[in-house]
Amino acid sequence: MNILQNHIQALVFCAQSPISIEEVQRCLTESLQMEVLVSDVLEAIENINQQLAEAGFAFQIYAIGGGYQFLTKPEYQETVSTYLKHKSKKKLSASSLETLAIIAYKQPITRTALEQIRGVGCDYAIHKLLEKELIEIKGKADTIGRPVLYGTSQKFMDYFGINHIKDLPQLKDFASEENMIGEIAD
Repeated sequence: MNILQNHIQALVFCAQSPISIEEVQRCLTESLQMEVLVSDVLEAIENINQQLAEAGFAFQIYAIGGGYQFLTKPEYQETVSTYLKHKSKKKLSASSLETLAIIAYKQPITRTALEQIRGVGCDYAIHKLLEKELIEIKGKADTIGRPVLYGTSQKFMDYFGINHIKDLPQLKDFASEENMIGEIAD
């Protein structure tokens, strides 16, 4: 199984984006010329992560964006954030971030619907988000004029470290009990 683990580490390391479990399995089956099961791959990933944890490495393999990728552990977030903050000169503006949040929660959504929610034009923010590849065109609406529908991209998932769109925080996660009217019944 050690050979399998080494091959999996090599695949995950060289992949430029999260690599799916099916893609890992196909590559291993073809390159090793033997049948490799998905369960074998998942077990090997668990073993790799256990070895990395025991050795005290600052990274491990995480399930993210529909696949697997080497990422630093959460306890090193502050250090990595500081590095990325210094490295990144192009940050999202408040209007772009607001636009992105609306698209993420309401996707697929048209520009008109987006502007109705925000109350202002969104052309520039949409253009910048498309340029940064955080959103993408998902198709056209079946309404008059066939407006373009926008949704989040795989790069959005990677950027924000989520595996599925359902992993986005829900409104209840932000609700404060002190803003509630009345008492909660026990």
